[in-house]
Amino acid sequence: MNLSSAVHRKIFYIISISSEKIKQNSYVIGGYVRDILMGRMKSNDLDILTIGEVTKLAKEVSKYIIPYPKIRIFKRFGTVMLEYENQKIEFVGSRKESYHYSSRNPIIELGSLQEDQNRRDFTINALAISLNLDNYGELIDPFRGLSDLKKKILRTPLDANLTYSDDPLRMMRAIRFATQLQFDIEQSSFQSIQKNKNRINIVSIERIVDEFNKILLSEKPSIGLLLLYKSGLLSIILPELVLLKGIEEKNGYKHKDNFYHTLQVVDNISQEKTNSLWLRWVALLHDIGKTYTKKFFPKIGWAFHAHELVGSKMVSNIFQRLKLPKGSSIKYVKKLIKHSYRPITLIEKKTSDSAIRRLLFDMGKDLEDLMKLCIADITTNNIDKKNQYKKNIYLLIERIKKLEERDRIQNWKSPISGNDIMEAFHIDPCKKIGIIKNFVKDSILEGKISNNFHSAYFLMLKKGEELGLKKK
Repeated sequence: MNLSSAVHRKIFYIISISSEKIKQNSYVIGGYVRDILMGRMKSNDLDILTIGEVTKLAKEVSKYIIPYPKIRIFKRFGTVMLEYENQKIEFVGSRKESYHYSSRNPIIELGSLQEDQNRRDFTINALAISLNLDNYGELIDPFRGLSDLKKKILRTPLDANLTYSDDPLRMMRAIRFATQLQFDIEQSSFQSIQKNKNRINIVSIERIVDEFNKILLSEKPSIGLLLLYKSGLLSIILPELVLLKGIEEKNGYKHKDNFYHTLQVVDNISQEKTNSLWLRWVALLHDIGKTYTKKFFPKIGWAFHAHELVGSKMVSNIFQRLKLPKGSSIKYVKKLIKHSYRPITLIEKKTSDSAIRRLLFDMGKDLEDLMKLCIADITTNNIDKKNQYKKNIYLLIERIKKLEERDRIQNWKSPISGNDIMEAFHIDPCKKIGIIKNFVKDSILEGKISNNFHSAYFLMLKKGEELGLKKK
């Protein structure tokens, strides 16, 4: 097959001419070729394989580019990168690899095109297009990768056991590609992942989590999460999630399978027009406390009281183990999980305005995400129940909007400051200032006074007098 039309851009001709000039064969390889054949949006990254000196080719190519591009050499990886028209072009020399059992870092030697294609993770990523003048545009497909693309199959070029054992990160990549492309992993290849799952322990947790996050950010994360579970990898990476699996029945009462429920919630969140990685982590972990709070009540059935509080406390250990970011990310995840059940308690018409004001105050700018989570958390198959639950949430959202328009609580800042209190009573910093500020705040949230300086100031004076303070 000739794909000259796929490599008709100026940069490809420049690479072709440069390769001819220095007598090195060059090829477009990897994801760019795969995406062209799938008709997908082309990546901003372009991988060029050359049989020879990488730096020599990159420097020759740069001579034809105005303005002269900066060349970045990565000696550790044996690659050279330059940018052209906002596209990163990475040059890599053809190579063959061998591995020690205790490490996924390969021993690299110079190799042929065939040997380089042999080392690729999947047949669909081993496809190459020639940029050489004698066969320009020819598709080089030694492992039937084009056929696998058409069949939507992920398969390793060589023996799958060897591929996954040598570099166990490829197991995560297989599942990530299966999720993003919605392909099937060839049966024997998946069995090899199951067989080699414990080899994942030699991979750094950062690389594992990087692939895991890409799965979470996909269009339908449940595909990958379910494959991770069936492969046994999920039990190693996130055992807290696997513990949610199963249904227990007692005296005619049974609870839902919280594992599959969680997968549905994550999918629902991914459809909420948000690419927030951390909101997806909230959806993933929102029920992890149920394993430790499950209790059976003879006349009621199964309950998971305070599971959201227990779950929020588990987040710190999970983030630490997976080396996920600290700071605002973990605070956000813990906060949303902690309050995840709270809106459900407010859907009744008799709920007081003060309870809603407190939700607005406590959640602030994260309230919208909390409500998205509540809607995503509705996974019942009963259409009437699903519609009623959603209707209740939307009615609560409307009530919240009206209350916020009137009282401006969501980004609330106390009308009076500590300095106002100290000046009014001519006192230095002390415990009584905090007592007064909290009293004013609670009074505003409970609707006892208006949210303005005048009302707050006079209440401050009254509370100060009760505490034995005198206005100067």
